[in-house]
Amino acid sequence: MRRLLPFLLLLAAAAPASSLIVEQPQLRTTQGGLKTTAAYFTIRNTGKAADVLTGAACACAAAASLHESKVVNGISRMGRAGPLTIAPGGQVALRPGGLHLMLTGLKRPIKAGETVRITLKFAKAGERETAFTANDTAGAQGMDTMPGMHH
Repeated sequence: MRRLLPFLLLLAAAAPASSLIVEQPQLRTTQGGLKTTAAYFTIRNTGKAADVLTGAACACAAAASLHESKVVNGISRMGRAGPLTIAPGGQVALRPGGLHLMLTGLKRPIKAGETVRITLKFAKAGERETAFTANDTAGAQGMDTMPGMHH
């Protein structure tokens, strides 16, 4: 074990720190008996190489998947999206009326003020568990851009 410890310390020191920063992680509270909700956040890449958000998981839901809302011929539509590439020095914002993370098959209601841990899965950075704060107005700054979209 004594011989292994210096090697492990050297290995840990050589491991690159993630250059991805998750900002403003918010989760919409659920209303009534809804079994879906949406999560919003921004990913900034401060590194020199692109990375890709490939998926997500949450113990609170049966599934977590990237979606995109958009207006096509005056009609609001939502469908699966991703994977999302975050360019070096760039950022990707997940907001209402655009890209967002859908949690479906919720196992319980999500209440205001609650912290929910969601694991974001990246091609290079690996899995990153992130604490999302639940509130009634999560991501609301963009909701007026898509009439009729309430999730």
